[in-house]
Amino acid sequence: MKWYFKVIAMIVLAAGIVSCKKDDMEYSDADVSAVENLYAPADGKSVKLLSSSSAALYFEWESALVADGGAAQYEVVFDKVDGDFSKPLYTVTSDNNGNSNGANISHKILNQVAAKAGIEPGTSGDVSWSVYSIRGMKRVLGKVKKVLNIKSLEGFADIPDELFITGEGTEGGEAITQALPFKLVGNGEYEIFTKLEAGKKYTFTDRKSADGRIFYSEDQTKLKESEVGSNTVTKTAVYRIRIDFNVATITYAEIKSMGVYFSPSGAVVLDLPYQGKGIWSATGIINFKQESWGRDQRYKFQMETVKAGKAEAVQLGPTEPGLDVAPSGSDPSYFFVRILPNLSQWDDKWKFVNAVDGHPTKISMILQGDKDYTHTVVPN
Repeated sequence: MKWYFKVIAMIVLAAGIVSCKKDDMEYSDADVSAVENLYAPADGKSVKLLSSSSAALYFEWESALVADGGAAQYEVVFDKVDGDFSKPLYTVTSDNNGNSNGANISHKILNQVAAKAGIEPGTSGDVSWSVYSIRGMKRVLGKVKKVLNIKSLEGFADIPDELFITGEGTEGGEAITQALPFKLVGNGEYEIFTKLEAGKKYTFTDRKSADGRIFYSEDQTKLKESEVGSNTVTKTAVYRIRIDFNVATITYAEIKSMGVYFSPSGAVVLDLPYQGKGIWSATGIINFKQESWGRDQRYKFQMETVKAGKAEAVQLGPTEPGLDVAPSGSDPSYFFVRILPNLSQWDDKWKFVNAVDGHPTKISMILQGDKDYTHTVVPN
């Protein structure tokens, strides 16, 4: 009969579990109060942002109360002066993983706050800030808010590690996966040679994905960051675009022509039409110049540009200054290219191989962002 009593006991236990009220099984977060006082920074305080990675501003507030006697967590929240924090510009978790009633917020983050508030680089503007007190799923906005005046950096505190151009006006089109890369040419400085279509939109982004940061310029002078900004040009042309994130500037130079500059003649002797995506190329015959000591074969490149309405010639030569020897072996670095600081007839040039003299030769200039600037010389 033992089995009979075991069955009866199990039935009684199950009935007891079922009889428990549903409310007894629910968990509810304890109530948390709103922060009532913001201690620092003072209302209306002005802060001039610095580019140093260690520069920061300390925020502090009165602790909130929790009904069960536990501790609250906090977030500092920023908005425009007339905003209600329902769609904040930026949110920062307080120190100690949100458990502290203080937050050391870097100037780098404050510069992003300023940008989202529409404060132009290098200018001053106001934002408001408050604090959310949090307990579990419960979030309560502080009862007070304060104004912070920010003088933003001339440039960007958070400089991207990569930069791309994308959009219907570009050679890569609207597919972000086909975005064309810029070349990093200095600390925070980028450059690209590319064709743009008049009246069609394009943007700059820091990654080839939909969640990348977006950069643009309304006047082709000052660079801005926005989720919805875009650029256009008024003329379809090949451009050299330079962006300096240190001072948030952008410059455009239209590339009118690219050609082989033959030093003995002191002139361009072969035009290289643009082929697309940073490549100029043509096949032609170059005759070396006879001198008393032999055949002169020295060359470099020259492009004619228009920048801010002013025509300018720019030469391109070897990365090794003073190079004056013909190529030997298969070292590709011999053909690497740099933009020269000055115009000259004889400085910074290469030498053609003898097979070029008087024979059809394909010459290409390759200025692409994902590789060393270079050129090729292929006699037929």
